[in-house]
Amino acid sequence: MTATLSRVLTAAALLAVVGLLPWLSGRDPALSILRARSAEQEPTPEALDAVRADLGLADGPVAILLRWLGGVVRGDFGTSWNTGRDVLPGAVAALGVSATLMACAAVVAGLVAAALVAPALRAGVTGAPRRSSGLAAAALTATPEFLLASVGVVVGSLYLALPPYGWTGPQSAILPALALGLPAGGLIGRLLADAVSSACTEHWVVTWTAAGISRRRTAGAVLRRAAAAVTSQVALVAVALLGGAVAVEQVFAIPGLGRTMLGDARSQDLPAMQADVVLLLLVSVAFGITAAVVRRALLGASIHDAAVPVPTTRFVRRRRHVVVPVVGALGVLAIVVAGWSRDPYAASTAKYARPSASAPFGTDASGRDVLARVAHGAVGTIGTSVAVLGAAVVVGLVLGCAPRLFVGPIEVSNAAPPVVTGVLVASIWGPSAAAAALAVLLVSWAPLAAHTAALVAEVRARPYVAVLPSLGASRGRILLGTVLPAVIPTVVRHALLRLPGVALALAALGFLGLGPTPPSPDWGLVLADGVAAVERAPWVAAAPLVSLILVSITAVAASSLASGPARWFTGRGGASVGSGAVPTPAAASL
Repeated sequence: MTATLSRVLTAAALLAVVGLLPWLSGRDPALSILRARSAEQEPTPEALDAVRADLGLADGPVAILLRWLGGVVRGDFGTSWNTGRDVLPGAVAALGVSATLMACAAVVAGLVAAALVAPALRAGVTGAPRRSSGLAAAALTATPEFLLASVGVVVGSLYLALPPYGWTGPQSAILPALALGLPAGGLIGRLLADAVSSACTEHWVVTWTAAGISRRRTAGAVLRRAAAAVTSQVALVAVALLGGAVAVEQVFAIPGLGRTMLGDARSQDLPAMQADVVLLLLVSVAFGITAAVVRRALLGASIHDAAVPVPTTRFVRRRRHVVVPVVGALGVLAIVVAGWSRDPYAASTAKYARPSASAPFGTDASGRDVLARVAHGAVGTIGTSVAVLGAAVVVGLVLGCAPRLFVGPIEVSNAAPPVVTGVLVASIWGPSAAAAALAVLLVSWAPLAAHTAALVAEVRARPYVAVLPSLGASRGRILLGTVLPAVIPTVVRHALLRLPGVALALAALGFLGLGPTPPSPDWGLVLADGVAAVERAPWVAAAPLVSLILVSITAVAASSLASGPARWFTGRGGASVGSGAVPTPAAASL
């Protein structure tokens, strides 16, 4: 009942904000609609009055919203303010296109995730559970979708004879599915591999092995145990693929729901945007409910009987696992030091010059030194991204501890594409770096909160936690002293994997004029400049891309090193060290 009420209230609040948007922006909605209908028509007072009379704008936002809700009850979602056509058929058609694209991208993501999980699963069932450095997953997650899309257009059209743009059916989904599925698979694969490694440290795995149960059967049980922790993340990624593929849909000119929402938000076509939001909310709620049902089925009776197994969080690590974050950090530092003394704004006639001794990363379309721009943009890009991600972690941890109360905001925030949210925020407060950061924060905390909620439920169902109230421990003490310490490390690792995504979301908003604007050396703007000339001058996009990957690898690998006790493996046949006794969670709690 609480979860249902949360969803209803959140949906109502979102629809109210959308309904008030034309008036919250401080712009005359009649002028925006007139421009959308005919860019060449002179905005005379008579023309604006005609628009207001035609749409009933003089009645005010409350009356318009109530009229729209009354129509929805009768199955009438209204007519477009720009075209005069019914909005529901167009929104449903766009949803169908996005659903087809999401299904294709999900296949790609599943294959990528399987490849990333296989090594962790193999190591776990053979008695040597470990967490990898996450290099492959971090590289995939750090690669921007719009860059993959731009490269796909060039490669697909020139070498593979695939449709470069437009939508004629499933064959048009191959290139967009790759652009969407590779980063999504990297994220899901890393989270699932993390959960698999943790599940393999639970005592029942050792018991099954000693009892002679086959490795194949043990692997299946481990996957089922691990999948319970990431079902909510799979649902959130699916919704993000459905409504958040704005950049990919723009590059490939796909008439999907994300691209439609962006166009409706820009033109302030209120009925069309409300229809888009309602459909996306319905899909988000359906996916959220399905994920909850699947998760309960995977956990079985253990979630109710307080019998969820306790991981020992002991992993085998090799010395080379330390090398990865060190090399990544040194790589970023070397780029910053090498380019800090150069001028990132100085233009020259050497446009798109190849990398050379004078310009190690080449020059861009204005002849500016790419190395200088990447070096000077590092502080702002990384600093803002870390600040946004830190705030998202705090909000996610706090709200994730009360999942039933905040299930509505979690699902709604995840369903909103960052670009569309940026348009809404910028229309109210104006374009700025702070507005872009706020827009990304509004959609970044939801996956972390959902992950927190799933982990908190599992930790509460562990035997040593269930017995604490009978020992006199208060709810607050159990939460702060036992539950959160077991949850925070995993959530932080998840957040660090999303660091490049946050940076890219900020960059996308800056590229659209909703955040940092040219000639700022922000990494996203440098990357966006390179995307436009990826065939002619790939080095322009390669420099910020490599920097983002290095930052991502450093963050993910460093978080893995801090994931708990480890046995250091010195090599083949070598001895392991650091395997002393570790207090059990129950002992630590008491």
